[in-house]
Amino acid sequence: MYPDVRPRRLRTTPAMRRLVAETVVRPADLILPLFVREGIAEPKPVASMPGVLQHTRDSLRKVVVEAVEAGVGGIMLYGVPLTRDEVGSAGTDPDGVLNVAIRDVAAEVGDATVVMSDLCLDEFTSHGHCGVLDAQGRVDNDATLARYADMAVRQAEAGVHLVGTSGMMDGQVGVVREALDAAGHTDVGILAYAAKYASAFYGPFREAVESTLQGDRRAYQQDPANGREALREVALDVAEGADLVMVKPALPYLDVVAAVRAAVDVPVAAYQVSGEYAMAEAAFANGWLDRERTILETLTSIRRAGAQQILTYWATEATALLRAGY
Repeated sequence: MYPDVRPRRLRTTPAMRRLVAETVVRPADLILPLFVREGIAEPKPVASMPGVLQHTRDSLRKVVVEAVEAGVGGIMLYGVPLTRDEVGSAGTDPDGVLNVAIRDVAAEVGDATVVMSDLCLDEFTSHGHCGVLDAQGRVDNDATLARYADMAVRQAEAGVHLVGTSGMMDGQVGVVREALDAAGHTDVGILAYAAKYASAFYGPFREAVESTLQGDRRAYQQDPANGREALREVALDVAEGADLVMVKPALPYLDVVAAVRAAVDVPVAAYQVSGEYAMAEAAFANGWLDRERTILETLTSIRRAGAQQILTYWATEATALLRAGY
């Protein structure tokens, strides 16, 4: 009797759905981005990102321990300095906020999680760009690479496991790899922000790092109109020695995530960025979306597209939901 084929049989109970699930998000797949700010006595909320804080050194150590105990796979650190200059000197200062935070976290949790750090100058420059500017006010790619090489070595000396090359400078992965190896840090890996788009979804992040950006980053970050170009960027980074590659943002670029996954044999990550988080949090606050279901559905969609690792501000919360079998 028609219908003979009834796919609904495999959806009848939670146990049945778990049994046949094609895509599974694990706590170990999730990476928690964290901000540490110099010169504050207590954690400071980020207004556009409810639940996200600029941390003190003490509160950073505490939240990292909580994340590790929850089972989160990794931590990505961003520093917010008190002073900035044209070349981002605080980013390469061994006693700068980011390098101190790396040392704190590495001492606190050791190898119990993967400690990662943002390798870019935008948080540290007075003009807010990701590199050194030339006489015409343009980002000087090659002069910036020299700063990245120094920054990578400083972060490795502080104890980082993976550096996140996020500046979208041509040749950055190769230069960083060479600098790390020359300094004896051959075990420090590179998470390449290989396909980072000039996106409107970064707005809340810029509040979190108190960005001083003048102008925009369209001359070096990828054009949102281009998908095939991402494969070229990714191929170059892999050839230069990237250990993992990442697409950023995640949800608006799931097609790019899928294409990158099909093109390379290194792990592929995606960053569920601040704007994605802020939109959902606003909807939760207004009662428009179910919080738990939305968090897990978005993460599952990113994982289904092909991302093995997901940077998300919900990492610790999502881990608790996953462990509870939600």
